Amino acid sequence: MFGMDKVGIFSKSLVKVKMLENGFKKSLLDPQTFSVTWELVPGRGAREKAQENALAAAVQAAKGGRIHALTITDNPGGNPAILADFLGGEILRLGIEPLVHFTCKDKNRNQIESELYALDRAGVRNLLVMSGDYPATGFRGRPEPVFDLDPIHTLDLIAEMNRGLEYPGPRGTIRHQPSDFFSGAAVSPFKATEAEQMVQYFKLRKKLAAGARFVVTQLGYDARKFHEVLQFMHLNGLDVPLMGNIYVLTFGAAKLMNQNRIPGCVVTDKLLAQIERERTGSDQGAKARLLRAARMYAVMKGMGFSGVHIGGHNLRYEEVEEVIAEGESLFPVWPELITHFDDPQPGGFYLYERDPRTGLNTESPTDRTERPLDAPVGISYPSSRLFHRLLFEPEKNLFGAMSSICRRVEGTRMEDLFHKLEHLSKVLLFDCHDCGDCALVDVAYKCPMSRCPKHQRNGACGGSLNGWCEVHPGRKRCIYVEAYARLKHYGEESLLDGGVVPPCNWDFYQTSSWINFYLGRDHTARRLGIQEVKKKGEKIC
Repeated sequence: MFGMDKVGIFSKSLVKVKMLENGFKKSLLDPQTFSVTWELVPGRGAREKAQENALAAAVQAAKGGRIHALTITDNPGGNPAILADFLGGEILRLGIEPLVHFTCKDKNRNQIESELYALDRAGVRNLLVMSGDYPATGFRGRPEPVFDLDPIHTLDLIAEMNRGLEYPGPRGTIRHQPSDFFSGAAVSPFKATEAEQMVQYFKLRKKLAAGARFVVTQLGYDARKFHEVLQFMHLNGLDVPLMGNIYVLTFGAAKLMNQNRIPGCVVTDKLLAQIERERTGSDQGAKARLLRAARMYAVMKGMGFSGVHIGGHNLRYEEVEEVIAEGESLFPVWPELITHFDDPQPGGFYLYERDPRTGLNTESPTDRTERPLDAPVGISYPSSRLFHRLLFEPEKNLFGAMSSICRRVEGTRMEDLFHKLEHLSKVLLFDCHDCGDCALVDVAYKCPMSRCPKHQRNGACGGSLNGWCEVHPGRKRCIYVEAYARLKHYGEESLLDGGVVPPCNWDFYQTSSWINFYLGRDHTARRLGIQEVKKKGEKIC
C-alpha cells in the first residue's frame, strides 16, 4: 500500500540520518576549523515563497560546502512561523546539518520534552537554546506567553536526555535510550549598564554548568565587546567554543535594531547614521554592508572565536560566500580592522580596562566598587531584608515560631485564612501571583513570576536595553537590573551568580508559600536543608 511504502521510506531515511556524522559539531570542536553557520528565517506559512527559498538555500549550501550548519529561527520577533524543528528535519535530508533555535516562550515543560523526543527521532541534534522573543502577534491578537522553563532548565533537561532520562514508573525507575543532542546557549556582551552586563555573564555560567556545549553571541558592532566575552570566558575557565554573530546590516534592519524592535541587537545612533550615508550610493550600500560583515569575520577569527553565525534579511548564498572569502583574505591584517568597530554605546560599561595599544581590553577588571547603582534601592528592600532575617533564616529569631504555626494551621479551617492573609500582604508589597513556590529571596525581593514578563528565575533574558525591560521599555526596569542594584548596595551582587533556581513547581499553585517553605517542601527549603513535614494523611515513602 502507498501509505505503508511511504512510512517505510521515511523510516529508512531516519536510520540513514542517524548514522551521518554531525559535521557542525565536528567543525566547532576542531580547533583547526573556523565554523560557519548561516541563519535562515523561513517565516509564516507552510508552502509560501519564504519556505521554498529556505529549502533552496539549503540545497545551495549543501553543494557549496562552505557552511557547516544552517540555523533556523523560531518565531523571531514573537511572530508565528513554521516550526523550526520540523523544517530542520527537511534540511537535514537535503544533506546539511541544521542548527535549530529552540526557544522556551510558547510551550510548557511537557511540550518541550515532546519536541525534544521528535527531534531526537528525526536525527536533528544541534540546538541553540534561548528564552525567545516575547510573543507579539498571533491569530486574532497577541498570544499568551508560556515561559514555563528557562534556557538553563531546558539545557539541564537536554543533558539528562543525553545521559538517558530517568523518571519513576509504576514498577520502578524508567530509563530512556540516550539522545545525542549538541546544545548551545546565547549571551549578550552588548549591554550598556553594569547591572545588565554582569547578570548576562552570571547567567552564562549557569548555562554552561547546565550543559551548554557552545555559545553564540547576540548582535552588536563594538570590537571591545566582541573581545570582552571572549576574555571573560577565557579568564573564568569556560572552555567551550564561542561563535560571533554577524549580520549583513541593511538600513531597514539597522533602524529596527536601533529602536530595540529586534530585542537584544544593538545598533547605535552613530552606526545608523553611517549606514544611512552608505545607502545613498549607486548600489544602495550593498558593497559596504558586505565589507563590514567580512571585516567582522576577519576580526573575530583573529581574536580567537571558534566560528561565526552569519545572518541578514534576504541574504543570498552567493553573498554569504563573498563574506567568507573576503573575510579570509582580510584575516592576516585583522588588527588593522579593529578601528572599523569602535562603536561604544554612550556611557557604556566594560568589564575590563581598555588596552590603548590594541584598542581592545586588558586582563584587568574595571573597578566596579565606586560606580553608581543602575537602579534605586528604595525603602522596601531594607524592610524585606529585616523581615527575612527575623522570619526566614533557620534556627534564628522567629523561624521556630513560624514553623510551629504552619504545622498547626495546615489541614485546618484556619489554613485558608492564613493563606489569604499571606497572599494579600504579598500582593500589596510584591504583586504576588500566588505561585506557591516563591522565588522572591532569589531575586532580591523582586518577583520573577509577576514582575518579569518572561518569568526568568535564573537571570535576565538578552532583550533589555539601557536597563529597561524589552516588553515595557521606558516604563519598567528589568528586575535583574533592580536586583543587582539592591544587592550591590550591600556588597552582595555575587549572590546572583549562585546556584540554579529550579522551575516553578505548579503543584504549589494557589497554596501558601509560607507553609511550603516552613514545612520543607519548596525549592528554598530544600536548598537550606529544612526537613520536610509530610501533609496530614500523606504516606512517607
